[in-house]
Amino acid sequence: MAHQRVALWAAEPDLDDDINDADVDIPIPLPSSTNELYDDPNLQLDEGALLAMQQHIAQQAAFAQIPDVVKRFIVHFHQAVLDNNLQEITVAYESGWTRLTEKYYAKTEWPEAETIAPLVNDDQIFLILYRELYYRHVYSRLQPNVDDRFHSYENSCELFNYLLNSDGPVPLSLPAHWLWDIVDEFIYQFQSFALFRSRPASKSDDELAMLASEGGAQAWSSYSVLNVLYSLIQKSRVNEWLKARAEGKSDEEIEEIVGEYGTKPLYRMLGYFSIIGLLRVHVLLGDFTLALKVMENVGLGQKAPFTAPTAVHVSTAYHAGICYFMLRRIPDAARVFTSVLNWVMRARQYHTRSYQYDQINKTADRMYALLALCHVLAPTRLDDNVMNIVRERYGEQLGRMGRGEEGLSTFEELFLYACPKFISANSPPYDDPAALASMLNPPTPTSPTSPTPNVIVNDPTQRHFRAMSSHFLSLTPVPSLKSLLKLYTSLDAQKLTGFLDTSGAGADEEEVLSWMMVMKNAGRCVGRVNTGGTPANGEKDNEGRSRSTESLLDGDWMSISDLNFVIDENMVHIAESTVGRRYAGWFIRNSEHAARVLDGIKASPLPPRTAPPVQKKSADVAKAEGAPRTTGQKVAWGGVKAA
Repeated sequence: MAHQRVALWAAEPDLDDDINDADVDIPIPLPSSTNELYDDPNLQLDEGALLAMQQHIAQQAAFAQIPDVVKRFIVHFHQAVLDNNLQEITVAYESGWTRLTEKYYAKTEWPEAETIAPLVNDDQIFLILYRELYYRHVYSRLQPNVDDRFHSYENSCELFNYLLNSDGPVPLSLPAHWLWDIVDEFIYQFQSFALFRSRPASKSDDELAMLASEGGAQAWSSYSVLNVLYSLIQKSRVNEWLKARAEGKSDEEIEEIVGEYGTKPLYRMLGYFSIIGLLRVHVLLGDFTLALKVMENVGLGQKAPFTAPTAVHVSTAYHAGICYFMLRRIPDAARVFTSVLNWVMRARQYHTRSYQYDQINKTADRMYALLALCHVLAPTRLDDNVMNIVRERYGEQLGRMGRGEEGLSTFEELFLYACPKFISANSPPYDDPAALASMLNPPTPTSPTSPTPNVIVNDPTQRHFRAMSSHFLSLTPVPSLKSLLKLYTSLDAQKLTGFLDTSGAGADEEEVLSWMMVMKNAGRCVGRVNTGGTPANGEKDNEGRSRSTESLLDGDWMSISDLNFVIDENMVHIAESTVGRRYAGWFIRNSEHAARVLDGIKASPLPPRTAPPVQKKSADVAKAEGAPRTTGQKVAWGGVKAA
């Protein structure tokens, strides 16, 4: 039966119009007294009745415009959700919805939920899920208006209220990809609304009125979004579940710990994805320490406790790397980016037809740009494959940023491209017109002697850029100083000052000393030493300790520079350390690959053995071939030279 239902809507495009074996022309009934109302000339209809009839007529017209294959798809999708058939739901969600979107709704909205309600017997739970897909399509393919933003928030509240406030776990099964997309889209719409709300100068009067209302102040607030994510984590008890798995407890003990909600895959996956969502939300709000704190039980490895979508791993690594980058832990950020980019390169061939392929590629491109920034701020040895791609894509930008202040504009360009669009937790004072007008038009000084008011940068992204650009500018003298010190093992401080002065720096001895202190400080940072990578939850470190108890914020001071120096009175003594190439990993990876290839060859069946074709020759021909040649020019060893 499942195959028959799939064939109704998942047919090839040229067969969509030939499917007529199901009656989907469901009439939308008008009120039963409509004809009697028209027959009575003395009866006057109020505006409410007229509006209701107009809505019915418009709804019937919209329903008639829906293609039959779309109607059948919705009926099939609804039945799959009712049956909790994960296989059919997955096919409909990942394949059917995308294919019908490309064919019928690439540049327009899907039918509204009220229009398709008769097809699903007015099933409110399915209509909530349908609206989630509807508004996601509006955000991704079209331009949402202010009504779409408020209505998508209301639908998200209905969905999470159903999941969290029902009497016991809900009888619903959804695939992991859809559950991740629900959490991911919820956070994306929150970010989009926060950016929309932060620009009051471009708002119309109606939009200002809606944002100033009580509902506008509560819609997509930071508190409501964080409350949903933390509630999903607490309801599913996913942190307790991860700890119990790391401690090696039995299944019976784990079930007793997590309770009735934690044993359901729906709540377990939603809780796990909410932890990743909290990481992203705290990064957007600028709290990078708390963002890493919530990831303590998850870790940064690519081993998930269940089969998680690829986008989950990529999003986790990207936002965790952003945290390390903004906390000036550049080697940790580079290690996280390198690890996941290597994994994406190996797994990319399996996701070329995935609906998440474009998003994964965009995030990977941003991580390559962030690696270029990491290489400028703290040059360290990274994976050759990844660094070759970085140099291929951003070789010119690396050269410009290496020239000091000249590369500030390039640094800004890469930073704004690679980092997320940070948001503010508080909205502008829409409920106070005077304060809003003062924010849009700050007062000017009353006299020339009056102090100039401090210009507050309202854009959080610009605030974070200013913090990183100041760090970048403080390192501008380091490259030239480092290139000079590499030429010597010991150097007089006055001579070093002369070298820098003749190169146009115009520096004195005290300034050169301050530059050397900057260089010394730039060569040390806090990092996760002796980790050898980014561990997953439950893995062991080099000393046999469980990584589940190791915080992502832990770290020790470590040297990241290959050049060290000491100052003894007026002499600078330089020591350069070179790290040899590590061939062990390369040989291990290729040996494993060769072993897999050999095992595959051994496991494959041998081709059937065929006898070579026998050619019959006459006796004269055989005799002629076997007889020696007696004519022709002789060669040095006595034989006859071939013509």
